[in-house]
Amino acid sequence: MGTPSPEPSIGDLFGRLADDGKAFVRAEANLYRKIALHRAGKARSGGIAIVAGALLLNAALIVMLIGLALELALYFGPLIGGLIVAALAGGAGFLLIRFGAGRLKALAGDAEEKAALAAGEDGA
Repeated sequence: MGTPSPEPSIGDLFGRLADDGKAFVRAEANLYRKIALHRAGKARSGGIAIVAGALLLNAALIVMLIGLALELALYFGPLIGGLIVAALAGGAGFLLIRFGAGRLKALAGDAEEKAALAAGEDGA
């Protein structure tokens, strides 16, 4: 019979535990990266379709506005017809931007959330 192998020291055990932990974290991170890449690859064609659809809708909106300006040009002249359509589209765009900017303020948190965070920091 051979001599029994010596028991590993506590330091060796902690070293192996740290190495195993690092390997586990790397494997988990690699798994999540591969899942994200797989999902992004599958969703790529959907994103391309959405962008193409948005561009076509933009083109349709431009055609509609030009048609409206040409129709108004019959009654008010080309300059005034174009100015009317530009004012309407500009006003609608301005209102949409104001609305969107107001909604983006929610990213900073509302008063209730800020009060809850302040109360949590005071209690800690």
